[in-house]
Amino acid sequence: MIRKSILKIAQTPFVRAAIEERADLSAFKEKPTARVLAGVSAIGISFLIGWPAVAALSVLSVKLREPWIAVLGCPLTYGLSHLVFLLGMYLSGAVYSLIFLRWLTRVSMAKLLARVKQ
Repeated sequence: MIRKSILKIAQTPFVRAAIEERADLSAFKEKPTARVLAGVSAIGISFLIGWPAVAALSVLSVKLREPWIAVLGCPLTYGLSHLVFLLGMYLSGAVYSLIFLRWLTRVSMAKLLARVKQ
């Protein structure tokens, strides 16, 4: 059953193209564009806005004995961090994610197919 599933997955256009075109990571050797750098920076900033800011608001809420700081501030801050993360992914993630996914698909399927054919 697993063997059959692996062979079926190997026949999908995405996997076949990744294997036939010998997908690699050479695109990561090129100098990133300003857009990609802005996207990666936005992703990094989203991590700073996310949980650390939520933790800080929670501590502030307890110290000031004002639960509304956490009740309103935490979801708003966390939502903002998601928006910044999505902006970063929009600016940089799609191209490089696809390159990485194609390479990972080629390497993984080559190993799986080698095991299936044994």
